Amino acid sequence: MIREDKKEKSLAELVKRLERAYGAKLASVILYGSAAAGDSTAKFSDLNVLCVLSELGVDELAQADSIFRWWRDQGQPTPLLLSEHELRNSTDCFPIEFHDMKQQRRILYGKDLVADLEIDESFYRAQVEYQLRSKLLRLRQRGAALLHDPLLLLDLMADSVSTFCVLARHALRLYGIEPPWLKREAIRLAAEKFGIDPTPFMQLLDYRDDRIKPRALDPKALFRSYLTEIEKLVAVVDRLEK
Repeated sequence: MIREDKKEKSLAELVKRLERAYGAKLASVILYGSAAAGDSTAKFSDLNVLCVLSELGVDELAQADSIFRWWRDQGQPTPLLLSEHELRNSTDCFPIEFHDMKQQRRILYGKDLVADLEIDESFYRAQVEYQLRSKLLRLRQRGAALLHDPLLLLDLMADSVSTFCVLARHALRLYGIEPPWLKREAIRLAAEKFGIDPTPFMQLLDYRDDRIKPRALDPKALFRSYLTEIEKLVAVVDRLEK
C-alpha cells in the first residue's frame, strides 16, 4: 500500500501550496479514486485530486504551473482543475469520473461540491465503451513492443489492470447493478454477470499487491488471456442499449 505518512504529507503540502496560490479563489480540493477508498498500492496507484476554483483563466493556470510541476515530480498525475461553473456543467462529458467521485472521495479543503451534483448520463455508455476500446488498443500497442521482455510486459499489465477494473465496475453500473468499489469484488461480480474469466485480472492484482512473484507467472500467456477477457468486456458494453 502507499505509505500513509508519505501520502498524507504530500497531500497536506499540495493543499498548502494551492491555498497560498489561490487564497479565496480556492473553493475545494478533493481526493478521489482508489487512494480515497484505501484500495491502492505504492508502485502502481496514483493520488487523484480535483481542484475547484471560483474562477479559472490564464492567470490562474499560470499560478498552477509550478505547483503541478512539483506534484508531477512526486510521481503523481496532474490534478483535475475546474471552475465551479465547469464542475456543474461537465457531468455529461465525464460521467465515469464523477460517478467515481460520488462513490469515493475525501475532502482535503473547502466545500464538498460533489455531493449534490446531478450526473447527466446521456453519453455514459459511450464513454465507457470508448475508454475500454482506447485503453485496449493502447495496451496492445505497448505490449507488442515488450513481448521480448517478460518483466516489462508484466509491469505494463499490472499498471493497466486498475483502469480495467474501474471500467468493469462501470459496465456493471450500466447493466443496472450497483457495483462494489474494491477491484477484486468488482471483477468477481463482472465475471458472474458477464461470463468473463477473472483469473488474469486476479493474477495481476496479486502481483501488484506482492502476493505473487514474477517467476510464478508466464507474462506472455497472461497477456494473451488478459487481452481476451478485456475484449469480452468490450463486447458486453457494445451490446448494451444505445
